[in-house]
Amino acid sequence: MGDDFDEERDLLIGIINRYLGFHTLAAQRATKNDTALEYPFVPMDTRQVIEQVRYVARYLQEQRPTGSPSPTFLDVGCGTGNVLLVAEQCGFEVFGLEKDEHPCQVAQAFIGADRVVQADIWDYPDYHRFDVIYYFCPFANNELQRRFELFIEKTMQPGAILIANQKRSEAIADDPRFRRMHPEYQIWEKLSA
Repeated sequence: MGDDFDEERDLLIGIINRYLGFHTLAAQRATKNDTALEYPFVPMDTRQVIEQVRYVARYLQEQRPTGSPSPTFLDVGCGTGNVLLVAEQCGFEVFGLEKDEHPCQVAQAFIGADRVVQADIWDYPDYHRFDVIYYFCPFANNELQRRFELFIEKTMQPGAILIANQKRSEAIADDPRFRRMHPEYQIWEKLSA
């Protein structure tokens, strides 16, 4: 593999980031979010997202019986759907939740209106349906972010995996319902209700 592979990967990541940057600027200009409380669409580092999603995909592939349906993946605050595209390529059945109208429309165009819902995080009733829940710090307000994190941790199903980028609350580390799966990344498995 060596240098040619690394060079090719860097080239592809550069192309992805350029497209992502274009959609990010458009989403930020059109945001209807109250930016004192919640962020407009801000993408997570593409390389880290790929590593995290592939790590979880490999883990689930080892744990699930051969022939099982594809695991379900929810991106809470999915923005333009960039993480959903990565998860889809890793074999997940993907779904997104986005409150802000413009990025939601972009994600719906990429993923499908039947898979990306425009809704408020607090009003969405189906967190318990998913095998993996992903988020990248949707709230600018620390108190709201911590409240959101605890809400997700409470409502996700046992056996589900949480990929929690820019997590503000450390309470999960002492919560016996959860097991940290990765030494670097905030990836947790919910062991019990």
